[in-house]
Amino acid sequence: MADKQISLPAKLINGGIAGLIGVTCVFPIDLAKTRLQNQQNGSRLYTSMSDCLIKTIRSEGYFGMYRGAAVNLTLVTPEKAIKLAANDFFRYHLSTDGKKLSLLREMIAGCGAGICQVIVTTPMEMLKIQLQDAGRINAQRKLIGQAAAGGGAAGVRNLTGLQITKELLRNQGISGLYRGLGATLLRDAPFSVIYFPLFANLNDLWKGDVEGPAPFYCSFLSGCLAGSTAAVAVNPVDVVKTRLQSLTRGSQEDTYSGVMDCINKILRKEGPSAFLKGAYCRALVIAPLFGIAQVVYFLGVGEFILSVLPGARH
Repeated sequence: MADKQISLPAKLINGGIAGLIGVTCVFPIDLAKTRLQNQQNGSRLYTSMSDCLIKTIRSEGYFGMYRGAAVNLTLVTPEKAIKLAANDFFRYHLSTDGKKLSLLREMIAGCGAGICQVIVTTPMEMLKIQLQDAGRINAQRKLIGQAAAGGGAAGVRNLTGLQITKELLRNQGISGLYRGLGATLLRDAPFSVIYFPLFANLNDLWKGDVEGPAPFYCSFLSGCLAGSTAAVAVNPVDVVKTRLQSLTRGSQEDTYSGVMDCINKILRKEGPSAFLKGAYCRALVIAPLFGIAQVVYFLGVGEFILSVLPGARH
């Protein structure tokens, strides 16, 4: 099926709605992923995703699983909108005479989408990680304080996303919000290179020779499978990105000066398997997130909303 000309406002609405629904559904798993990726050897509080979520509920309450969700819900709309709209934009301009894109051009379009989205993704992830990991740091310091004779350990201040933003801008300028930009690019560009072509080809494969858009269940399953595959493939870079963007460390945890320093220290002290930390959590997050996104996208929710607005042109 040839790529049709896109309506940018509709794609922005579709991406935003899909992002809000998806993040609300899977955010606790994403929190577990961040905490599992950040814990280093010798400071392990959690043995698995379920163990992390159970301990989080016990120590922080049910809503502790949603720490950082406000940042994600605020910024996921422009992030997903940019990603999906950019992919459509590049696909449209890379197509020739209405023909189906070659695999190489699909990969180029996906790469362009991944590069565009980091404008929003990097500061969003930067703020989200601080909020998500604060509970882990506090729990670790409490354990150290209980073990130490006669004392307690100071916890991490419970700052809001806005307070963290103000502190970063005041102390480091705009570059503070874009810490880990290189690692984010190394994660998101390859992710999109894998995801978008794989999704498009799975969707066409399952749809068969039927004309018109694929049924919603094909879009959902294609989005889930392509998303989880791409997520696991780039998980090693996601571990590096998460470590680089964490401002507060637990006791005896390493700090890193850059991507290569982080890779070398993880390999030397934790081994290659550390790069797969949180991989199944990330697959569980990305699969429904992108499955939902593609269903909303292909159902044309944005187009419908625009069509019922007063003064809309048909």
